[in-house]
Amino acid sequence: MNGEFGRMAHDFAQSQGLHPTDVQALVEILDAGEDAPVTPGLLRERLQLTSGAVTACLDRLERAGHIRRTRDSADRRIVHLHYAPRGRKVAREYFAPLARATDAVRQRFSDAELRAVVRFLAAMNEELAALRHPDGNPPGR
Repeated sequence: MNGEFGRMAHDFAQSQGLHPTDVQALVEILDAGEDAPVTPGLLRERLQLTSGAVTACLDRLERAGHIRRTRDSADRRIVHLHYAPRGRKVAREYFAPLARATDAVRQRFSDAELRAVVRFLAAMNEELAALRHPDGNPPGR
């Protein structure tokens, strides 16, 4: 499943003239939401990229209409990254078949079965995170 998701993300990147890392950046920006926007520095830490690589990534995403950058009103040196409306629309359209497939598969399982799957996946995520970050401190989080 992770492999298929990765291939879909790669295909989306290619269809938009982006790099696979750009899609990872989009996910980080989307996950953060509008209440806690990501900064380029935080994105650099989370994706473990150089400052130059983050700048190039953000330039591509902005040119393609996927993100917008805004300055912090209290400290103009701080830049916030936001998922742009055009980018949301493009992503929703591209991933609509995935959403429909997910809904179709979910209909095949009872609520109890789905709760068991969710518990299993949450436990796996915790174990994988612990393996990657035995000190309990993932970068940038």
